[in-house]
Amino acid sequence: MFLLTAACAAQAQAPFVLGGVTAAPGTRASGELKVPAGPGDEGTVIPVSVINGPKPGPVLALIAGTHGVEYPPVLALQRLRTSIDARTLTGTVVLVHVANMPSFLARTIYYGPKDGQNLNRVFPGKPSGTLSERIAFVLTRDVIDRATHVIDIHCGDGNEWLRPYSYWVVTSAPAVVAASKDLALAFGLDHIVIDTERPSDPAASVYLANTAMTRGKPALTAESGGWSRTDEESIARVERGVAGVLRHLGMRADGPRPVATPVWLGRNEVLRSRFTGLLYPMVEPGQTVAQGTIVARVTDFHGTVLEEIRSPFAGEILYVVATPPVTKGEPVGFVAERAAAGADIR
Repeated sequence: MFLLTAACAAQAQAPFVLGGVTAAPGTRASGELKVPAGPGDEGTVIPVSVINGPKPGPVLALIAGTHGVEYPPVLALQRLRTSIDARTLTGTVVLVHVANMPSFLARTIYYGPKDGQNLNRVFPGKPSGTLSERIAFVLTRDVIDRATHVIDIHCGDGNEWLRPYSYWVVTSAPAVVAASKDLALAFGLDHIVIDTERPSDPAASVYLANTAMTRGKPALTAESGGWSRTDEESIARVERGVAGVLRHLGMRADGPRPVATPVWLGRNEVLRSRFTGLLYPMVEPGQTVAQGTIVARVTDFHGTVLEEIRSPFAGEILYVVATPPVTKGEPVGFVAERAAAGADIR
């Protein structure tokens, strides 16, 4: 009897503590992670929820709001907070409702309003750095380092018109790359970009999902929605994706099956403007273009054409900036070509 009791105790789920939030087995709890004040700013908070099942298993971190004007992921996590049943869950789900609160409240695209930095370019962050670097540090220490799997959920920023897709990063350890591929398939978006250019140094991981992968944790970046919209389709697509991942990881019995026939995308390029002015997109997301197709025109503020930005190769447009302002060096669109052997990369 003693041995049986000891074995059951060893398999029991423990309370999950995240910052000041404690979720007992079979319950959910919500609160905030605190980002301390620094020179010139008062710090910030990161709202989080923990859904802790009664049985041990994976720790899945779902992160929304890395960029401030990407709304469908934020709204999807609000729904998932209550729709994921803690009483029947195996393992733990950590929800980061808004990773970048300063940008969210200020409605700024790409960059934080306090320091002008892109949060998704400063990982793993610094404990005494800029506000964005301190946010990245807290997310790395308190969320990524505690998780077994990470999904950074994005959409087109407030200026971007986007078709749904995800990134599969292949620059990490082979086992992590393979598990991340399975994660991408389980999330269910049928267009998957094979990303071969992420850094491999954990101390200079740059991107949120890549920070997890350089630490041996399967991860995924998903894109659903854009253009400051809060449409039901984009929100529901995130919910379905998470449901597929929960099933795949054995955290829940039900859920969608992995995408059966994904479109693998290899060579890809973010197209950028060489000028500041007015942007006129000439294509739409999901459109197939030939090499040399005009993706966008940029004019000065009197209407004179400054440049025509053309696709450097044949491929599919994944997003295009669809609002008039454009600044030198900023994106105007993203094009990728199909990879015939994408499914064979491990």
